Amino acid sequence: MTLVFLEHHDGELQKGGLGVLAKAASLGGEVAAVVVGHGVRAAAAAAGNYGASTVYVVDDPALEAPLPQPRVDALEAVVRASGAENVLFAASVLSADVAAGLAARLDAGLNWDVTDLALDGGTLVAKRPALGDTVLVDVGWTSTPRIALVRSGAFEAVETGGTATVQEVAAELRDYSTAARMVEQAHEQSSGPSIEDADVIVAGGRGLGAPEGFRLAEELAEALGGAVAATRAVVDAGWYPYSTQVGQTGKSVSPRLYIALGISGAIQHKVGMQSSGTIVAINKDPNAPIFDFADFGIVGKVEDVAPRLAELVRRRKA
Repeated sequence: MTLVFLEHHDGELQKGGLGVLAKAASLGGEVAAVVVGHGVRAAAAAAGNYGASTVYVVDDPALEAPLPQPRVDALEAVVRASGAENVLFAASVLSADVAAGLAARLDAGLNWDVTDLALDGGTLVAKRPALGDTVLVDVGWTSTPRIALVRSGAFEAVETGGTATVQEVAAELRDYSTAARMVEQAHEQSSGPSIEDADVIVAGGRGLGAPEGFRLAEELAEALGGAVAATRAVVDAGWYPYSTQVGQTGKSVSPRLYIALGISGAIQHKVGMQSSGTIVAINKDPNAPIFDFADFGIVGKVEDVAPRLAELVRRRKA
């Protein structure tokens, strides 16, 4: 049985975990989810729509704050009660801490930065980048439970229309697990969807020419109701915030539509967006590598094409 850890925020399950859940369900076999927190039962039931047959819920006031150590106790109880052979996490600051703690607690193997999952003779096998993301290698485990931390945005959260049985599990929290106390939570102020949650992403690279060039990406993203992303080269140059970086050292995304403006398509960027549903590239260089894996390509100047595309979208919406 495969168990998928689902994070939640403001009463909603997060897209990253639901994507991992949908991928696990697509492999077949029994797939369950686990939701940990306080007052999370209502949100947990939604996991059935993404492939879970059972959702284990550990609901306790002591689990309200998103602290990792109490969640290790909760996950240990669920893994032992369910007999899960595979435990999967979507990468985040919290889940990385929980996965590492759970692996230590259960003396289990942990593979991280996983970008794909498959079955080989019924046994879970993961793929992850190696050698600076220039190759993908198969990785496995020598014992169970097999624990994997999946790169953020690697899988799309595909709805299946199913339902799940919600089963509550009691967990005994250890004294040292509750010693830490969260005194404050702060959230970044932003408008529009984040690049992790957006169905449409308009990304800019060096081909935009200058920081001011991102106005083209922002206008097109606004017309499409999407988010703006950037390559490492431009965030390193200070053109756009690091929080929007897509690629090997940034975030992985899987929107339904990814529009690349002035991006060459280096392998370090490709690994962060290659699972997008449809990739559209606009670049004046006909030999840019991004045209090798884009679904649609436009050879032309971004400053000519992007405004016309935004105007066309606005007209269609009017």
